Amino acid sequence: MFSTLSQRSSKTGIVAGGTAAGAFSPAAALPFLAVFIYKINILALSGRFASSSPKGRASGETVNFVWIAKASPFGRGGIAQAMTERVSRLSVKEKNMAEQLWKGRFSKAVDSRVNDFNSSIRFDQRMIAQDMRGSGVHAAMLAKQGIISEKDCEDILSGLASIADDLASGALEIDPNAEDVHTFVEQTLTARIGDAGKRLHTGRSRNDQVALDIRLTLRDYSHTLQAYIVELIKVICSKAAENTTAVMPGYTHLQRAQPITFGHALMAYASMLLRDLQRFEDATARMDAQCPLGSGALAGTTYPLDRQFTAEKLGFAAPCANSLDGVSDRDFCIELANAISICMMHLSRLSEEIILWCSWEFKFIELDDAFTTGSSIMPQKKNPDVTELIRGKTGRVYGDLNTLLVMMKGIPLAYNKDMQEDKEAIFDAVDTLELCLKTVTPMLDTMKTLPANMRRAAAKGFINATDCADYLTKKGMPFRDAYKLTGCMVSDCIAKDKTLEELTLDEFKGYSALFENDIYDAIDLIKCCEGRTSYGGPSEASVNNQIRLAMDQLAAWEANNA
Repeated sequence: MFSTLSQRSSKTGIVAGGTAAGAFSPAAALPFLAVFIYKINILALSGRFASSSPKGRASGETVNFVWIAKASPFGRGGIAQAMTERVSRLSVKEKNMAEQLWKGRFSKAVDSRVNDFNSSIRFDQRMIAQDMRGSGVHAAMLAKQGIISEKDCEDILSGLASIADDLASGALEIDPNAEDVHTFVEQTLTARIGDAGKRLHTGRSRNDQVALDIRLTLRDYSHTLQAYIVELIKVICSKAAENTTAVMPGYTHLQRAQPITFGHALMAYASMLLRDLQRFEDATARMDAQCPLGSGALAGTTYPLDRQFTAEKLGFAAPCANSLDGVSDRDFCIELANAISICMMHLSRLSEEIILWCSWEFKFIELDDAFTTGSSIMPQKKNPDVTELIRGKTGRVYGDLNTLLVMMKGIPLAYNKDMQEDKEAIFDAVDTLELCLKTVTPMLDTMKTLPANMRRAAAKGFINATDCADYLTKKGMPFRDAYKLTGCMVSDCIAKDKTLEELTLDEFKGYSALFENDIYDAIDLIKCCEGRTSYGGPSEASVNNQIRLAMDQLAAWEANNA
């Protein structure tokens, strides 16, 4: 197959760099590509050009590149060393390379204000590892198909690897005058390896290139956010396990309604976050379904590309089926922003609960001093600023989602410059959720619960009134009659400043002869919870089962993402 395609390409003059047809060796080149991809992945893990730290590496952790460089065939020795010495650590700006890739069509320089307005380097530079990953695979495919020579491919991969090394070490900085990250990489590469760098873009447009880069970047970010969600759910499950018998009022309309436990309340939020985890997985699966690389500007290309090869090597299930859609689709950005928005909504609801629970009006919990702030004038204050900021930042993320929806709603096929606005919106949403998750998780982990206060609040709210009515119903009274009678009892107790538990048996019998001594067991708050044995309810056994199911789902996620 390789030989056939190479011969066909050679006859049409496609082979660049002088390689004879069929000379490219996939067996020799693909391990070279694998090492290159590993090296680029290490750059991504360094977090140097992105705020998000991919799964498995703590934020701020550094990466040792020295041993990696020594182990690779294009490390600090050999080709890479010669290239590095040749450029002598000059910045792109010093070599006067910050110019547009498309300047050949124009007879005069673009106004500097237009350059500033048009430039995306300040926000798309965070995709540099993914851009080089895609370029490396594209180069290997071009060589495999005989479109460029094996030597050009090796020089390109070596050059990209040396750029990754120098970016990670700080020897090379991204030029803020470059139009975008793609321009910076290509021009830096060309300065290091010469004409081979100019062949990298063969059969490719920046339209399919950026569509690939943002998919790869958001895939990495999605995995990072999923890992943070998993850690938050673990903390919630741990806190729930400590509070399976801590009775508190359950609320509807913010009115005390029925008895639940604090563990039961926390597991409601674990359930929400588990759905969030599934939404991120679903969004990422669709993101990974189709690879846009090879779609060209909009109509594909005349080169004999192997799009299945590039899709497979970049972790996609298949190439995009339609080239127009390949370059103009941003559904995956919108879908991820939607998942982020829903997750932020859940965090905002939890934050509102925490704000209430730690107030003096409730005082169900006490936040650690490390996760609260004070007042500049009122010395007694201990403010839950973290949760208030999460609540406020939720609106910001909704704005990011709305930006993407409005940006896309009036765009005809195919690529339009409006779509450059996708990155700032989705990156802001990613960064905001990550920041919130990284802060709320240790805050909950260090939170102190106050079960005695919860119990006192439960006793005063007549939240066992339903259980009193159920008691009468089980004794034979029609439910509607039992409901009405219990309502009258609650009204009388309020007037006498009593609770149902404080009524004497004679007082109970004054309302109905059906009452016996066992009424006190029936309306005991702990037994009220334990009596609710229906699936998903607040009983200790039920909450423990909810925790087990949640932890099983987390274990499955970790197994799939090991």
